[in-house]
Amino acid sequence: MNSRRVLLTNALAMAAMLAATGCAISPARNRRRLIGHTGITWGYSADNAPDAIRDVGALGFHGFESFGGVLETWQSRGGLDAQLKARQLPLIGAYCPMVLTDPAQRQQEVQKAVRWGRLIRHYDGRIAVIGPDNVDRQRFDFAALRSGIVATLNDIGLALADIGITAALHQHTGSCITTRDETWAVMESVDTRHMKLCPDTGELLSAGIDPLAAIRHFGEIVAHVHIKDYDGGAHHDGYTPVGLGKVDVVSIMELLETLPGDFMVMAELNPDSAANRADPSTPRRAALQSKSAFEAMGYQFK
Repeated sequence: MNSRRVLLTNALAMAAMLAATGCAISPARNRRRLIGHTGITWGYSADNAPDAIRDVGALGFHGFESFGGVLETWQSRGGLDAQLKARQLPLIGAYCPMVLTDPAQRQQEVQKAVRWGRLIRHYDGRIAVIGPDNVDRQRFDFAALRSGIVATLNDIGLALADIGITAALHQHTGSCITTRDETWAVMESVDTRHMKLCPDTGELLSAGIDPLAAIRHFGEIVAHVHIKDYDGGAHHDGYTPVGLGKVDVVSIMELLETLPGDFMVMAELNPDSAANRADPSTPRRAALQSKSAFEAMGYQFK
């Protein structure tokens, strides 16, 4: 069976599955959102970037998201310009892990954000996805640290805005911004002129937050989106390619189509753990599955 037939078969199967669950599938029509893919699925290392760019480009995704640290490492190797250009794949942004819980590190974190932001801008990207630092959730006192977290986010957002980069906070399970209360408290306290939101559908559901409700509530400040699915299984930190888990991606995409921001939607899946190397799925197969799910919803690829 050739690859084109496989894609068609997958798309039809996805459409049938979504219909069986009662999810409304809009007929093919003009879609505002373009679908990109993050590099995390291939791994966190700078050495994984070439394979990620090759596969994401070959599958026709409209954009790519890397990591701030990966872009920095590749600067010493001559950059990723040639590889991105060869695949006609624009870099949209990078995930930038930040320490938000220690005020003593605030200035160096702001400097790091600006350093990574300038690298994003070098590739004509526009988004710095701000990843909160992980904490010991059993001992973590959000109330005691809330004002410091907000202050650091405000400083990072303003510094990035000054160099033409949009900062978007990414709520993340296991981090200092995990729960619904933490997410709402932070996003309703930060200066949203400079600190926007990057909702991640899988991370939200994993934390017990309805991703559709979160996106609806914060719709006006959504500047970037990660779409991954979640089933709580043993592989990929409990996440799955789009269309194979519990996230109502169809309804979420319908909502995203109505939002005012000019942003791209990024498919993604966490890499599998070392303990699960027997999983036969590969990053490219996972990306192909997500692509097929989006095609069943009427989205087109290059």
